[in-house]
Amino acid sequence: MGDATRTPDCREVARVLDRHLRTDTFPLGIRVFRGDEPLPERVRRPWRDMGIKIAICQGIGMARRYGWAVAMGPEDLSCPIAQVAFGFKPAIPYYTEGNLAAGMYVETCGAGALTEQEVPKFAPEEAGTVVVAPLARCTFEPETLLIYGNSAQVMRAVTGALWKTGGALTSTTTGRADCADIVIRTAREGRPQFILPCLGDRIFGQTQDHEMAFTIPWSQVPDLLEGLEGTHRGGVRYPIPAFLRYTPAFPATYQELQRRWDEGETT
Repeated sequence: MGDATRTPDCREVARVLDRHLRTDTFPLGIRVFRGDEPLPERVRRPWRDMGIKIAICQGIGMARRYGWAVAMGPEDLSCPIAQVAFGFKPAIPYYTEGNLAAGMYVETCGAGALTEQEVPKFAPEEAGTVVVAPLARCTFEPETLLIYGNSAQVMRAVTGALWKTGGALTSTTTGRADCADIVIRTAREGRPQFILPCLGDRIFGQTQDHEMAFTIPWSQVPDLLEGLEGTHRGGVRYPIPAFLRYTPAFPATYQELQRRWDEGETT
């Protein structure tokens, strides 16, 4: 799997990730289908199939917890921030002036405007249907790999991603709109990142307090898998190995009993 010149098989990637990371929810493949590109078969559309409009983070939650392939276009979305970020609705002045962030995330509209500028966005011509699916059931070639896990599992993914390059990973967050970080920023910047789930992801996507996310472009997944194998051999593993080869210290009364035994007291 370390050969970066070939397309990795989704099921094999899922197998290797399960061996090294053991996440509670399914790793996902993500792809934005644009224009006349046909969607995969057997995908669920929230509005058509469930009669609901959702947030992107909800669809991701369905995919990673239920094992569903979920496709989300403009008709499926209710989250205004996602509709702007994914190029489905225009960023009109009421949005760009910072009104959605002001009073909730920041003190003023001026500060909110700066926050909105940090949200990565598709241009309208880049918009398309976002499809997320568990790797083990993925019938399309993803653009992005997404993993949710605890901080130790994400640490393992980070060390795997750095195996061949060294250096460090840096990530950017505003504490909101992590769907845009997951899908848009990863594709646009072409590098892995660790992601702090936003408030909406925690409320609507049911992301738990202990969870973080990790993304990497699909083209870099072979190097990630090689890195997970290499760091595993080096001793960086999950579950984290516990150091147990030490003599413990006991309370004074326990030590006194041991001293008496050592001095030969038997009765």
